[in-house]
Amino acid sequence: MAPTTLAPLTTLRLGGPADRVLTVADPADWADTVHAIDQHDEPAPAVLGGGSNVIASDAGHRGTVVVMNTRGITAERVDDRTVAVTVQAGHPLTDLVAWAAAEHLAGIECLAGIPGTAGAAPVQNAGAYGQQVSDTLHHVTAWHWQDGALQVLPAHGCHLRYRQSLFKARPGRWTILTATFHLTRTNQAAAVAYRPLEDELGVPVGARPPVAEVTAAVLANRHGRGLLLHPHGPDARQVGSVFLNPPVTAADAARWSAVGCSVHTDSDGRLRASAGWLLEHIGCRPGHRLADGIRCSQRRTLTLTVHDGATAASLRAVLGTLAQDVHKATGIELTPEPVVLGT
Repeated sequence: MAPTTLAPLTTLRLGGPADRVLTVADPADWADTVHAIDQHDEPAPAVLGGGSNVIASDAGHRGTVVVMNTRGITAERVDDRTVAVTVQAGHPLTDLVAWAAAEHLAGIECLAGIPGTAGAAPVQNAGAYGQQVSDTLHHVTAWHWQDGALQVLPAHGCHLRYRQSLFKARPGRWTILTATFHLTRTNQAAAVAYRPLEDELGVPVGARPPVAEVTAAVLANRHGRGLLLHPHGPDARQVGSVFLNPPVTAADAARWSAVGCSVHTDSDGRLRASAGWLLEHIGCRPGHRLADGIRCSQRRTLTLTVHDGATAASLRAVLGTLAQDVHKATGIELTPEPVVLGT
């Protein structure tokens, strides 16, 4: 079988060949996929959903890449207010959020517009506008490659933290097949707790507008910030935020917030500084050219876009340089958010 190039499987459209690419479109085909990998006596495969948080190496990936393209949502009543919603891993996350809004189910409305799949969302504990996957995730079903068995992991067993999880900390052990969320049947969204969303909606902190209104406001705000992926737009080739908001000490938080840096407390109680502000502190601005074919997006410094002339290696070099420059200027360490596939 001829190697398949990884570039078209990621939103950056970068990357060399993989030895094999297997696409799973039907959940019933999972056993055949496992058998095919076991026959080659390979380690656990790399897994791609939408490829929206991945830098695929120019040299490609030695081994199998599984593309999860399964679709489907089922709902089961738990009690008068709670609905268990189970979604296949390859289902687009933004489609799940839209479905929940149409069904008047609250709990994931602020995740509207986040690219990628529902199965990838727990890996990153995806979140935005004060809401994250860990708020409503109940459990996942996942294939454990070492045991060769299907496992059900409760949300607390997934070790979900700020953009972190058991699956990200221990890559290659599990492949998520489904995720189950416990959502609330109500006409009101969860309490708004993020200033840009308050401004978009024109409501005070703690307000609870209708679920569909919050979903629409999130999409509008993301559009205004250049965070919706348009396949043919000038900033289409991107992975969203390229750095995590870094943890800072109380002293650093006080120092940098005094000169304009946004600092917030994450769900673990850690203080985190704005990675976007830190990049602007070292001179980056929207549209700023960083290297051949690499620049900040037209609307947002923290999003880098790639164009003709860029490579995975040059993008990783840019991220390294930016992190070094921020550390030199502030003493704060930046960590890239996208994961690297291949060598």
